[in-house]
Amino acid sequence: MNAIEKQLQLQPNRRMSYFLTLLILGLLFIWSLSTLHVDSISNNGTKIAKNIVEGLLQPDWTLLFNATTGGIPYLLIETMAIAFLGTIVGAFLAIPLAFLSASNIVPKPIAFVVRLLLIVIRTIPAIVYGLMFIRVTGQGPFAGVLTMSLTSIGMLSKLYVDVIEDLDKSILESMEALGCTLMEKIRYGIWPQLTALFLSIVIYRFDMNLRDATVLGLVGAGGIGAPLIFAMNAYKWSEVGAILIGLIFLILIVEYVSNRVRTKLVKG
Repeated sequence: MNAIEKQLQLQPNRRMSYFLTLLILGLLFIWSLSTLHVDSISNNGTKIAKNIVEGLLQPDWTLLFNATTGGIPYLLIETMAIAFLGTIVGAFLAIPLAFLSASNIVPKPIAFVVRLLLIVIRTIPAIVYGLMFIRVTGQGPFAGVLTMSLTSIGMLSKLYVDVIEDLDKSILESMEALGCTLMEKIRYGIWPQLTALFLSIVIYRFDMNLRDATVLGLVGAGGIGAPLIFAMNAYKWSEVGAILIGLIFLILIVEYVSNRVRTKLVKG
């Protein structure tokens, strides 16, 4: 018992550091509250907020079950197709970039340059890419697919690299001792171990791209986003409610399926 008490006494007293941390967080919270201006909310704003809530609670069901190209089901399928195709293209293009930026696969100077390129790609927001591609290809789903592909490359490459660098280095060292080339190490020593993890990462990225594709539609990159922003600008809140209900159901379905698939990949 004496030994335990001595050990406890030797432990550093962190009460002061905890207190200072809480104090700093409290000051930051108070400073953040100072940016809120509740008095700017007018009576007209309160009325608009009430109309929004009423419209969301009373959606336009005819639009939700409209089977034409202007209906919500078609636009949701288009949104999912943009996210899916963009994810697939980005996933394939990210594989060579990931291997070129893995310091345990290629020389460190090459890995540094490729990683710098990927950082630049990830720095630019998806909506900026969308606006640029719209100027090049015009409005429509093609601009959305290009945007999803480019944004997926940056994030997927980073996640791929984390997986690659966590591999057992003894396998690479054994293959290098046997005189295997870089492509042989990737093909026979690394790729079989990475397939399930890569697929899990791609599914996770598709889940994110599905949400981003909706935002890209707001700037004219196809999908459900454009009708959503048009309905909001026209104060047609019942249409907004129908679109949001469709999005919620689509995301819930994709979330359920992707979680099941990822669980099987990890366990398998």
